[in-house]
Amino acid sequence: MTADKICWQVVAEGQYRLSGSLDRDTVPAFWHQRSEWMPHNKQIVLDLVDLYRVDSAGMVMLLHLCQHLKQAGNSIMLHNVPQQLKTLFRLSHIEPMLTACME
Repeated sequence: MTADKICWQVVAEGQYRLSGSLDRDTVPAFWHQRSEWMPHNKQIVLDLVDLYRVDSAGMVMLLHLCQHLKQAGNSIMLHNVPQQLKTLFRLSHIEPMLTACME
């Protein structure tokens, strides 16, 4: 896995894994291609265990993803949220908004 890549993987029905580097260099192109990877399941589990770098752009992308899915009537659960991302949530004062989405 190179530092400039995000990988969206289908693990099972409704279960996905996001891996790689979710940062200002990778997010724009990845979000632009969301029609190729955006899940359509009613209940979604997104495993973040393989994210090795997340910055504020990655955090914002995840917020938009959660918002987009919820507006479409889907539920999303973020699993194995990296400590780096939890820290960004806390420092940005958005952790309370995401508590229901994190395991």
